[in-house]
Amino acid sequence: MADEPGDDGASRESDESPLKSTDESDGIAAADLESEDETASDAAGDHPVETDGEGAVGDRPEPGTDPGDSSYPDPDDDIGGISTPPDDEEMPLADHIEEMVLRLAVVFLFGAAGTAIGLLWASQAIEHIWFNIFPYAIEQVPPPHVYNPLELWLTRIKLSALLGILIALPAFVYECYLFMRPGLYPNERKYYLAAVPTSVVLAAVGMLFSYVLVLPILFEYFTFYAEGSADIAYALGDTFDLIITLTGFLAIVFQIPLFMMLAIMMGVTTRRWLAQKRLYFWAAFAGLAFMFTVDPTMMAPVLVAITMILLFEGTLAILKWVGRE
Repeated sequence: MADEPGDDGASRESDESPLKSTDESDGIAAADLESEDETASDAAGDHPVETDGEGAVGDRPEPGTDPGDSSYPDPDDDIGGISTPPDDEEMPLADHIEEMVLRLAVVFLFGAAGTAIGLLWASQAIEHIWFNIFPYAIEQVPPPHVYNPLELWLTRIKLSALLGILIALPAFVYECYLFMRPGLYPNERKYYLAAVPTSVVLAAVGMLFSYVLVLPILFEYFTFYAEGSADIAYALGDTFDLIITLTGFLAIVFQIPLFMMLAIMMGVTTRRWLAQKRLYFWAAFAGLAFMFTVDPTMMAPVLVAITMILLFEGTLAILKWVGRE
């Protein structure tokens, strides 16, 4: 029985239809891939992708490191309880050193100017100080003695340098504040601005206390100590070394109230703890006084130690009066 022509055509069409269906699906898949590539290219923009041989680099952040991504923390966030002051900026070490050197140069210029000014009136200052540290009438004041050719000149330089330090001290404090300001928190700036002028005032009060009260008592004791056995010949250089050393040390000693107040305000210690440990502080004050004020008669260390103890106890009394515990 012969096959009909219509059946052969239908068979061939049925055999070819799977092939056509496969080709059409491959074409659709390729079109989808091209569409995805075009979409990715549009999302990336016209910028070419840079590579360093290991991965893409450039303006686009890596996955998971986008600051807008919730999985990546904001650099300004306080991570682990560590934060930075609002004005703090990272700088190279060389820039920090350069800034520090320039600020120290400004302080040095102030000190040099003060020393130069002091040299102009050093002789008058020596005479004025000499006649005021002895609690006698002018005609009873023992004259200074010079025992080497450079003693008078070196004394002038020392006294002028002291004036230069006094003038340079406020400049040093201000330049230190400007240098540290970007790294300070607002509350630290407040403490610094309150403490520094107070420190300068206390130093001036300590130097005035030495000149008006301690030095006259000390030299009167020296004269009384040798009275009846010898006539003291006060050397100009040694006498002014003692004056400068004692005056400078008392300027530091008068910082005790400030240190105590700052320690309590910053929560380092309490007034009650300081009061309980007062005997240890008294012993430390006596040791420091005998260490830094060398005097064979022991009068100068005793005066300094008594001053330190009175400052300590006076500060505790004021703190108790204002209700600080």
